[in-house]
Amino acid sequence: MKRSKITIIGAGNVGATCAHWAAAKELGDIVLVDIVDGLPQGKALDLYQSSPIEGFDAQIVGTNEYGPTAGSDVIIITSGIPRKPGMSRDQLLETNVKIVADVTAKAAKESPDAVLIIVSNPLDAMVYTAHVVSQFPTQRVVGQAGVLDAARYRAFIAAEIGVSVEDVQAMLLGGHGDDMVPLVRYTSVSGIPVTQLIAPGRLDEIVTRTRNGGAEIVNLLKTGSAYYAPAAASVAMAEAIIRDKKRVMACAAYCDSEYGVGGFFVGVPCVLGRGGVEKVIEIELDERERAMLDTSVQHVKDLCKSAKQYLPK
Repeated sequence: MKRSKITIIGAGNVGATCAHWAAAKELGDIVLVDIVDGLPQGKALDLYQSSPIEGFDAQIVGTNEYGPTAGSDVIIITSGIPRKPGMSRDQLLETNVKIVADVTAKAAKESPDAVLIIVSNPLDAMVYTAHVVSQFPTQRVVGQAGVLDAARYRAFIAAEIGVSVEDVQAMLLGGHGDDMVPLVRYTSVSGIPVTQLIAPGRLDEIVTRTRNGGAEIVNLLKTGSAYYAPAAASVAMAEAIIRDKKRVMACAAYCDSEYGVGGFFVGVPCVLGRGGVEKVIEIELDERERAMLDTSVQHVKDLCKSAKQYLPK
């Protein structure tokens, strides 16, 4: 049987770690793409040389061109620059919209049937950009944020209670970071509501730490940002798609009538399978949760409106 093919655009920390996780899971052949000459080639060769030790079979190549990406099943886009000191939010948005638009156009041309997983920030605007530029059906464009936020949330809860992370289940809505809508009512430990295990005040502290999860790591590293967990989250989504697992994950997915969003990509629970986002799951929200989601959705709309002016004409 023909192996699946995964293209990862951006060979920095997140992209290279995506390649590592994908290879370890033996998801398929991997193409690592970057604009910097030698960077994707060197990292791909290094990773391939680990395959006899770790026992995974996959072709892993690095390239500065898009020809080798042809026929990819999944394309993970991590390209973009981090926000630098003195850089405004609009400057970051303008730069990354142009980068993501460029790489999306090149990758989509070579793999017109692929599913796009967007990791670049600011995420909601980048998913919108990839959709407009690729002109792919909405179900084949999805953003990674909720899987990462849920993982951080689950990890903190497991550490607080002293249980396995595998037994903690959680669901989040909305945007990444500050716009995250935690659904404490839907959080459980082997079916036991987390509210029976952690006091309300302490739960609020854990939610706040989850919201600030990325910033906490940036402050510790001083010169970089998180990459192990973001890459693992992205590859978990790729695995659900490639292996048609029908997993329920929180992703930035296209919602029209769902949640009354009106045609934007926002963080919601969805079913990921071979077709990409195969279903958006609507869950009941109380007044407070609905208000937080509405605020998050409005921020997405504002962000996309700002991004639109930087898209290729």
